Amino acid sequence: MRVNKAFTEITGYSPEEVIGSTPKVLSSGLHDKQFYDAMWETIGKSGTWEGEVWNRRKNGEAYLERLIITAVKNDAGKVTNYVATMTDITSSKEASEEIHNLAFYDPLTQLPNRRLLLDRLKQALAVSARSGRYGALLFLDLDHFKTLNDTLGHDIGDQLLKQVSVRLSACVRKVDTVARLGGDEFVVLLENLSSKAVEAAAQTEIIGTKIQASLARPFTIGSHQHHSTGSIGATLFLNEEQAGVEAILKQADIAMYQAKDSGRNAIRFFDQDMQDAVIARANMEHELRAAITQMQFKLNFQPQVDYEGAILGAEVLIRWSHPQHGMVLPGEFIDLAEDTGLILPIGKWVLNAACAQLKAWRDHPYTKNLTLSVNVSAKQFRQASFVEQVQSAINHFGINPSLLKLELTESILFKDINGMISTMNALRNIGIGFELDDFGTGYSSLQYLKMLPLSQLKIDQSFVRDIAIDSNDRTLVLTIITMAHSLGLEVIAEGVETQQQLEFLKENGCDHYQGYLFSKPVPLDEFEALLQKN
Repeated sequence: MRVNKAFTEITGYSPEEVIGSTPKVLSSGLHDKQFYDAMWETIGKSGTWEGEVWNRRKNGEAYLERLIITAVKNDAGKVTNYVATMTDITSSKEASEEIHNLAFYDPLTQLPNRRLLLDRLKQALAVSARSGRYGALLFLDLDHFKTLNDTLGHDIGDQLLKQVSVRLSACVRKVDTVARLGGDEFVVLLENLSSKAVEAAAQTEIIGTKIQASLARPFTIGSHQHHSTGSIGATLFLNEEQAGVEAILKQADIAMYQAKDSGRNAIRFFDQDMQDAVIARANMEHELRAAITQMQFKLNFQPQVDYEGAILGAEVLIRWSHPQHGMVLPGEFIDLAEDTGLILPIGKWVLNAACAQLKAWRDHPYTKNLTLSVNVSAKQFRQASFVEQVQSAINHFGINPSLLKLELTESILFKDINGMISTMNALRNIGIGFELDDFGTGYSSLQYLKMLPLSQLKIDQSFVRDIAIDSNDRTLVLTIITMAHSLGLEVIAEGVETQQQLEFLKENGCDHYQGYLFSKPVPLDEFEALLQKN
């Protein structure tokens, strides 16, 4: 019967085009007959209806409106006409949805973000508690993602993350959730697993393995083909009494780091033993920091002997004199020191303590020519100030630098070989000798080996252990000795424990020896007693 100016502006229809028509002229076709039947049923009962309706403008564009329909009655109570009041809410609805998406979804991958994940996890816990069926949380971190970003740029990294999100979503059921927490960290929430823990863990591992297989396929990003793997930590949950949502997420995170520590591209489950280990590790780190400031470390000395058994020097080995636990061996704390960076002050202490001992032996006839071998970690060796540290220690204690040997492991070869050679040459010019420790256990390149300014190779004890009974070990040891001598290097065998081992090594030209056959690592006073006896 009548429309106003706002109607024309919203719909695009002039009054002449619609007056006399039914409202069907605006129908979008997005609502079915039942929708309109229910609308008119409500109007018939209450005289009014209010709700959201999709209609269509004259130009064909669908829009969302807030619609109020009111029946107008005469004095006799009979409906004479209806008044419809409509407001175009398309823009406000879109804005509302955008705000919702920003609040709950990751803008790059469109996956749920941390906020929505935690909300769904809370709901999953409640459902799990009622049903008695386990749920699981998988925490995924892409391996070496930072390297991709650093080499090819963040745009390439973002494209990889988008493709990973698609593959992850394809690996799970519709009831499950894939979320991105940020960076290259993704979380998969699995619901409605078995009511038996072992079976639920097996189901979780199947999904984890499926994810690994999906990620193992090459990614094509523009002109680049990229290979990626992921480290996955998993934890099961049954109810909120086990832990809160944040605690469960933390458990999966801890398990993921265990996967990384195991060599990456692995799946690891969280359990209480792991939690206990994490707590113990944190406590040990605190105690290790105290040990550095309180000087709780000591040196032990393991003799190194020549062909005739004469002591030429020793390898110095650190011991931690713990005030409560007694003597702690390096195998219990060196890895932690490496991970936390505490290896740097500890390594510096060992270097200075060894130089101090060489100074103490300097003026005695039977000790003045003894050498000391000091283990140096990769992190310590790669310090920009390392050459300066060694030079400073030599100058401070006034020792002969040729009596100090630095033992390097093969792991140092894996990164920045040119920088390593430069540092070694600078130290070699001072007079320092180098020994490649645990030779044969890593992945040494013989090409690099001939470039390194080494003076000695140390045969790892794992080869020495069975040379009396294993022909393969005998062949390996003989090969190492022959190769070292051809490169002008001396050879020292560690882990010599029996006369048979010693005889084989002697017969095949090994230069020096170290092991329990001569002495275990001992404190200074016992070592000096061995010197007197020797």
